[in-house]
Amino acid sequence: MKIELTEKQFRRLLDLVYIGNWVLNSTRGDDRIREYDEVESTVFSNCINHGMVPLVESYQGELIPSRAFAEGGIHEAILAYEDTMFFEILAQELALRDMVLVESTPENYDELRERLGVCVGEYDQLRTRHLYKYDDADDALQELCCLLRPYALISYLSVHLL
Repeated sequence: MKIELTEKQFRRLLDLVYIGNWVLNSTRGDDRIREYDEVESTVFSNCINHGMVPLVESYQGELIPSRAFAEGGIHEAILAYEDTMFFEILAQELALRDMVLVESTPENYDELRERLGVCVGEYDQLRTRHLYKYDDADDALQELCCLLRPYALISYLSVHLL
């Protein structure tokens, strides 16, 4: 198969492939899905012939994204996504808890959406008031855990035990 891309499109494809493999394999430890690692290696190997050698390096005989690539800002995009997803999922769980529901349905969608908006607004205020006062990420994370622990426990109990 042959795919024709501009250099800019190829550079964006590198980001997409890296993010995809990160999502699928970053938490798997030694149980990685090798097929995705192989696709990543194949795509990144094209850097050599397209003037993007700094974006790839050899590791145990395979071409992988280089440290320069990984430290070039791609993880900030991943972290922004994870942060957004965390708060959206937590807001949904709390909204469902407040409605004494286990899942959303077409019948309760409007009420759930309204409650989600309230929860997301509260979390944005919470993060602004409490977390952004810290210079140290560990202190901010500890504060977040302390602030959310009662909500997470109540949400977990209401979803799994009711």
